[in-house]
Amino acid sequence: RAIRSYIVSKLVLLRHGESIWNLENRFTGWVDIGLSANGISEAKYAGKLLKDEGYGFDLAFTSLLSRAQRTLDLCLSEMSNNKLKIVKDWRLNERHYGSLQGLNKDDMVKKFGKKQVLQWRRSYDIPPPPLEKDDQRHPCNDPKYENINNLPDSESLATTLIRVKKCWNEIILPQLEENKNVLITAHGNSLRALVKMLDNVSEEEITQFNIPTGIPILYELDEKCKSQSRRFLGDKDEIASAIDEVANQAKN
Repeated sequence: RAIRSYIVSKLVLLRHGESIWNLENRFTGWVDIGLSANGISEAKYAGKLLKDEGYGFDLAFTSLLSRAQRTLDLCLSEMSNNKLKIVKDWRLNERHYGSLQGLNKDDMVKKFGKKQVLQWRRSYDIPPPPLEKDDQRHPCNDPKYENINNLPDSESLATTLIRVKKCWNEIILPQLEENKNVLITAHGNSLRALVKMLDNVSEEEITQFNIPTGIPILYELDEKCKSQSRRFLGDKDEIASAIDEVANQAKN
């Protein structure tokens, strides 16, 4: 008989609520853009959902980008859990979209063609064109990254995974190994990297895995911090509709 694994900790991944640039169909990456009105509602709804389903957390992790931090604050406020310890780490930032950052996706399709833009957006290991260091959009020109070495000029999902994995091994996994329940509020690609890692998803499959804004993903982990289950929380029809919406963005 197989030895049964016991669930000892819960991990929730939450993509930030819709940002203003999500709404405007722009490449955002590391540009620090705030939430849209709808994004604020999504973040609050995620918190209400987690509270109503009885989930609580011992600590939370988020990126250095305000859309993820604000989502976390709004979520925790709905859960009446404003005193939770929060750890902020740049390695949970969104994938860096290089020189595409700030540009409209439809405009880029007109300029470079649908196939090329889709490759930049959804291939596993092909990064968009890099940013030059003297470009104001480059993170080396942002004070909040001044103590960080080897900042990216552009990233693929593969290179995003490298930094996310280091963050996981160094500061998140040790907490889960102490049987703590953890909430991570981050971004489409940094969370996609975590899903790939936790579930051993293939390179091809992970590029097709869509994470909607503001919908929590629940992982149940065993005593070895191995994933035993993964599911989106909330209304099944709403989840399916939100996933379709993200999938269709990638096709346009």
